[in-house]
Amino acid sequence: MSSLTYDLTLAGLSVGSAAALTGIGLIVTYRATGVLNFAHGAIAMVCAYVLRQCVVEWGWPLWAGAAVTLLVLAPGLGVVLERFVFRPLSVLGGDPAQTLVASIGVFVLLVGGAALLWGQGARDDVPELVSSDPWGQLAVVVVLAAGVGALIRWTRFGRELRAVVDDRRLAVLGGIDADRVAAAGWAFGAFTAGLTGVLLAPYVRLDPYGLPLLVMEVVAVAVAARMRSLPVAVLVALAIGVGQSQLTRLHPTGWGEPLLQAVGANLFVVALLLAALALPRIGTRDALPRTATARVPTPPGSWIVAVVLFLLPLGFAGSDLHTSVQVPALGVVLLSLVVVTGRGGQISLGQAAYAGLGALFTALLTAGRVPGLPQLPELPALALAVLLVAPLGLLTGWPAITRRGLALALATFAVGVGVSRFVFAQPYATAGLTLGRPAGFEGDRAYYVLELGLLAAALWATRLLRTGRTGRALAAMRDHEAGASAAGVRVPRLKLLAFVAGAALAALGGGMLGMGVRAFDPGAFDPVRGLLWFAAVTVLGADSTLGALTAAALLVGLDAGARGGVAAALIGVLAVLVGRFPGGPYEALRTGAGRLRLRRGVRLTAVGTAARRRVRTARQRTDSTDGRAAVPAQESQTSDADQSQKTPAPAADAPPPPGPPAPDRATRTGRAGGKHHAAAGRVLTTHDLQARYDTFTALDGIDLTLHPGRITAVIGPNGAGKTTLFNCLAGTHHPTHGQVRYAGRDITHLPAHARTRLGITRTFQQLAVFPTLTVTENVRVGAEQTHTPDPATATHQALRLLALDGPLSTLPAADLPTGTLRRVELARALAGNPHVLLLDEPAAGLDTAEVTALARILKALAADGTALLVVEHDLDLVADLADVVHVMAAGRIIASGPPEHVLDRLAAQEPSA
Repeated sequence: MSSLTYDLTLAGLSVGSAAALTGIGLIVTYRATGVLNFAHGAIAMVCAYVLRQCVVEWGWPLWAGAAVTLLVLAPGLGVVLERFVFRPLSVLGGDPAQTLVASIGVFVLLVGGAALLWGQGARDDVPELVSSDPWGQLAVVVVLAAGVGALIRWTRFGRELRAVVDDRRLAVLGGIDADRVAAAGWAFGAFTAGLTGVLLAPYVRLDPYGLPLLVMEVVAVAVAARMRSLPVAVLVALAIGVGQSQLTRLHPTGWGEPLLQAVGANLFVVALLLAALALPRIGTRDALPRTATARVPTPPGSWIVAVVLFLLPLGFAGSDLHTSVQVPALGVVLLSLVVVTGRGGQISLGQAAYAGLGALFTALLTAGRVPGLPQLPELPALALAVLLVAPLGLLTGWPAITRRGLALALATFAVGVGVSRFVFAQPYATAGLTLGRPAGFEGDRAYYVLELGLLAAALWATRLLRTGRTGRALAAMRDHEAGASAAGVRVPRLKLLAFVAGAALAALGGGMLGMGVRAFDPGAFDPVRGLLWFAAVTVLGADSTLGALTAAALLVGLDAGARGGVAAALIGVLAVLVGRFPGGPYEALRTGAGRLRLRRGVRLTAVGTAARRRVRTARQRTDSTDGRAAVPAQESQTSDADQSQKTPAPAADAPPPPGPPAPDRATRTGRAGGKHHAAAGRVLTTHDLQARYDTFTALDGIDLTLHPGRITAVIGPNGAGKTTLFNCLAGTHHPTHGQVRYAGRDITHLPAHARTRLGITRTFQQLAVFPTLTVTENVRVGAEQTHTPDPATATHQALRLLALDGPLSTLPAADLPTGTLRRVELARALAGNPHVLLLDEPAAGLDTAEVTALARILKALAADGTALLVVEHDLDLVADLADVVHVMAAGRIIASGPPEHVLDRLAAQEPSA
């Protein structure tokens, strides 16, 4: 028994050493660049293939092949990726969402390229670089971990690395060569990936899909180490490796046997699930904000072309028609990603799992193998399968409530891998399954017609999630989650809706795929497919249903008409170029065409035309004064008239009007609806409010009262606690002690959207508008998500009040200047008819005329009975607006009173300070 324990421990140490290498490489790359390298497993696979090619195919000595693979190819590949893929992204601002897509794109590209070069069959003749004795591998791991840890902690390069990770731009300003640091990190990370690949390949299945996925499963060790601690990663990897090996000794009987065997063979997957779902944050850069811009319009006539192309296969025959059957089904699956990622802005790398469950449940229902249910025909089985899978969307939807960005990406990937390993790969679930087609649709042509009908229904359902109140709320959540919550959008519920709807669509498409090929194929729904589908939809337009259909046609058509891997390689190329063309291929073509038009002739905008007219007038006056000949007025007028015919309507970036007019009595009365008389009891108060961040005290015993019809201002230096106080009132931060009460009700722990629905609305210091929506749609979100009885009227009145009506109301918010966006955000807040309005530096970015107009509006709102809290650095505005001023310092209110007294006292103390 002891000999068996020792042998299993040695085997576990061997597996754990390879996993530890992966963890070391992922952590070093992440700490040097902030990128979680999803391509790590693909690099490992490519290096294993190259070593085999050198030694087995070309007859090189093992040492020469290993030297070229590990010392030249792997680091060189890392440097190339940093220089040509990830450095452009960092130069453009380092949008982590685009970086994630690029990383997945590299994975897909390498997998597709390997399939093209070496085929998709498994190889079992990879030479052994190190013997199966684990002590050598373990020594390599320990030496690498110790060396890297010492390098990071005690050398100049380590200090530079930490500085680049903390703030790349600030590090560059300090004289650090951030590109050199990032390149070194990528080179080392790729080296460890290559070493992992050549160590694992002799003992596992070497194919373009299996080895990359196996390596990515052990990302759990880096996640458990929070992407920071190398010793933790090594210890976790060794512990899991030994534990997985020891579990093979157990041979239970009964119903638990297959489950325990699955766990024993996939303990790293279990660890990945636990780490991804239990740890709310991954490292320091887990938030992946979406860089939202105005939605790219669909090219004219595109849908007509799409309909014609999807009808063409009805004229095909034989293998062409049989292949075409897969396109509508895959299109439905990819529409699920449009709903989750394009509409809801949530990263989902596990949609292949839901598609596979749809196909599996359909097959089980048609075979009568579901306990308690009779054998069903194919179409009812498909419908029931969709209903059964849809609630399972909560597997990824529930973690999305508290996670986003990198943490959510890992959680969804972990769910996809878990379903693949514990369901699809288990004989007890999939053995002996067959899947037919519905009666009357057995032939390929008839079944294709049925698929077109189901695809049309899926397109209709997807459109419902784009238009109307739900569509606007989803777009708001996608563009700015905190802003959507402040507008009253129930973000947690909406996230669950997106994932459940996405799971239902994926299940429908998966069932259609299974019936199309008349079988349940687990390989068609492995996690690598999920990564490929995510990359395809993202680069071709995550918010475009037409892009999803195009992706489906490309993925099926290219792989059917050429060697396997062509489609993956093409999608990978597009994904790695996302940093250069973030709007996708169509936007890149539109931008290029626009540049060509600009080269042919430059035209002035309306702003330029007006400026030229003023310059000419000034010149005429100067010339007249100096006695020189003036430009003939008639000629000038003719030239301006000709130019005005060539000049389009005022551009979106034209400056706003001098300022919105003061609201008249009728407008204010209509908006308030008698609010002034009912607001007497709506007082917002805080009692002994305290807030801490770890050991730092941000608020220390704050007592504050906001009365209806009064403007309260809070001023103080940076770090005084003003923003924390504001967030505690708005519901985006919960205090550690004390109470927030509104109208006699304790709302201390209510979320932001619930407070908005009570009538407490806020604006943000950093603009929180929704770029993909128009001005009117932005404002309408605020009206629809509250208890406003007539959202359309409230929206119109708010637009009129802030001078946003007219042609400006139809423009996308992404194209507007800061001053106009401030008014859009305020109009959205007012459309919900708030009783308490919290304004965080509302004058930031406004010129003098806009600040004056803003002051008139805020005074009018207070006269209507609204309680206003203004956090502002502009003391002139505070003096003009406020009824009472509170001065904060070090988390406390140190002075309060009328503005003339408080500000005068501060001015008197300033010289002595």
